[in-house]
Amino acid sequence: MPRRVPPQRPSAKRSSVKSPPVAEGGKRPLKTLERVLSKAGFGSRTEARAWIGDGRVSVNGLVMRNPDQWVDLERDYITFDGKQVRDQARRYILLYKPKGYVTTYQDPEGRPTVYDLLEGVDQFVAQVGRLDLDTSGLLLLTNDTQLAEALTNPERHFPKTYLVKAAGLLTEEQLETLRRGVELSDGLTRPAEVKLLRHTPTCTFLEMAITEGRNRQVRRMIEAVESKVLKLVRVQIGPLTLEGLSMGTFRELTAEEVAALRALTGGAKSGQR
Repeated sequence: MPRRVPPQRPSAKRSSVKSPPVAEGGKRPLKTLERVLSKAGFGSRTEARAWIGDGRVSVNGLVMRNPDQWVDLERDYITFDGKQVRDQARRYILLYKPKGYVTTYQDPEGRPTVYDLLEGVDQFVAQVGRLDLDTSGLLLLTNDTQLAEALTNPERHFPKTYLVKAAGLLTEEQLETLRRGVELSDGLTRPAEVKLLRHTPTCTFLEMAITEGRNRQVRRMIEAVESKVLKLVRVQIGPLTLEGLSMGTFRELTAEEVAALRALTGGAKSGQR
């Protein structure tokens, strides 16, 4: 005779979202080590995970290689490259990048980076988007990770404006193609605002505003209409312009400019805890 299995009570459905543990006393939640680094303004969470894996982060004197380790910033002594990790004042920097500088913190080829231009900035600030080696113009850097993520979110359609010097005499048909959007290897681009500035005997000067951040997008769009970019300058990021900056210099954003950026991103709050 088969053994009878007693009926089981249905278990309650568990939430897939786990609440973080709390610090001693239960008054504040703990945070993962990668989140602490990111929120302190050192870099993105992806960068933080890499730094932790490389052994550059210590907790209470011990090297910690687990980015998901729970820590209490108020009680644990956390260091990154020997420097204590703590909440930092938010910095918003607008740089006029020259041609010939790479938009990265360190370059394995030894080329100059945009960080070589940030003399006196003693906090890590991450680039909001990038400019390639041969492109000059505005670059925004900040340690406010929440605002940076909002500005680079592809669903925000955040506008960036460029001055373009293109080879040859672009026709109105080619300009209309750019305005409608062109097919690239990674898909159709969104429509662009394109204004013809002038022609010379061999070149066309344009103003182009795009709302995406694909790699080398403006150059690839111009190539898609059978031309080539000879010079490219980013002259505007949202409400921010080159006014008051000379090439290779930077300035802090005003409180009004930061508020305007947040308004464009749906009111993104500061990454400060």
